[in-house]
Amino acid sequence: MPRICLHSIATVTRLFVRPLRATTRPRSTIGRKHKSHRGQPQDKSWRNEEKGRNKNKNKNKNRGKVGRHARMGQDESRMVDEKTPPQKLKSRTLEAVADYIKDGRARRIVVMTGAGISTSAGIPDFRSPDTGLYANLARLNLPYAEAVFDIGYFRDNPLPFYTLAQELYPGNYRPTITHSFINLLHQKGLLLKLFTQNIDCLEREAGVPGDKIVEAHGSFARQSCIECKVPYPEDLMKKAIKEKSVPKCTRDTCDGLVKPEIVFFGEQLPADFFENRSLPGDADLCIVMGTSLSVQPFASLPMMCGDGTPRVLINSEQVGEMGSRADDVLLLQDCDTGVRKLAEACGWLEDLEELWEQTAPWARAGQPKPAQADEPEKSLDEQLQDEVDKLTKEIEKNLQLTQDQHTWLENHVDNKFARVQDDEAGKGPTAPLSTTPSDTKVDSSDSSSGGLRHVFPWLGKKSSL
Repeated sequence: MPRICLHSIATVTRLFVRPLRATTRPRSTIGRKHKSHRGQPQDKSWRNEEKGRNKNKNKNKNRGKVGRHARMGQDESRMVDEKTPPQKLKSRTLEAVADYIKDGRARRIVVMTGAGISTSAGIPDFRSPDTGLYANLARLNLPYAEAVFDIGYFRDNPLPFYTLAQELYPGNYRPTITHSFINLLHQKGLLLKLFTQNIDCLEREAGVPGDKIVEAHGSFARQSCIECKVPYPEDLMKKAIKEKSVPKCTRDTCDGLVKPEIVFFGEQLPADFFENRSLPGDADLCIVMGTSLSVQPFASLPMMCGDGTPRVLINSEQVGEMGSRADDVLLLQDCDTGVRKLAEACGWLEDLEELWEQTAPWARAGQPKPAQADEPEKSLDEQLQDEVDKLTKEIEKNLQLTQDQHTWLENHVDNKFARVQDDEAGKGPTAPLSTTPSDTKVDSSDSSSGGLRHVFPWLGKKSSL
């Protein structure tokens, strides 16, 4: 009787049985660790059948950490020592980055963005505990929050997605000034490529051309049948989303569901992403904004830059391995503030503000700028603060006048005291403080005037009696 290899049985079980079990559980984040079943509870009892498999399993707990998953997502990375000098930048500062750009050394800029550049537009990010998109989906009665973007759940019940799509669909939000900054880079001929995780299309609304954008997780820009992949008309999609209805394929021989080409859990990332994934290696500057760098394979993009390529992080916190290289510059603040500072340092702030103004609803509609847009009506607190500021300026002005008077009085007293000392020393009267000429000559021979005839002219007149 032939012997049966236990290892072969385990392999077959892993390949064919376990994936069936995994489909009943929520899928993980798109692309995380490259496999959707990682990070989920797993039944590993079948491994116990393998002889000696677990004999030394606790001997080396760190085994494998330096392997292919060693630098994935938010894995710990060592920050560069402050004493380490930069290679291409003058210093690891905003001003040094601006000089690098103005000197013409940044001609191919790659930008990588996440949901953080759209939050100021009013679009929630996905994972914030209280305000994120997933935290606010309870009203849709989903089995789990991520189900709204799960292709398996969509096939069974597409209505929750179209309910959410009505809120996220392009046209409901104005691009932020960060989106306009990316367009400004394009207009100046400096943008090599924009890699974005966002599906909101605000980069396109800001004016960035589609051929300059790699939408790693898809977007609302296109829609197609999930079965035959035939494109679906945009006007019909807008109508369906407005009515919260579920569109079907337009082909007579296909009754498949239609959805925007957003990457759902269980779907492959767009081929465009993998075709351009190595492009950061050609860049001479990388700007990363508003992303947690926690979702693979997008999280690995900054690592594709050359070792000597300066990288700038504009984000509320340090993420990934940003800050581990000699030419990494971290601007830990909100994206809109960060791009304004960078634009100002480059001498582009006025251009940026004008470009962003063009994204306003009244500008896109070809209407004149509303009068109230120049100076919005102030609240009572703002009006009170203005009054306080005005009063403060008046007090400071009065205090300055008082200080000037005090200074004059001190000088006057000092000079007066010096004259008295000179008189007592027998040196005679000193020159008066004021050197302005007198209109009347003093007649020192007239003793009756007491030397005051220039003040009391009548003292110089003789009596008529």
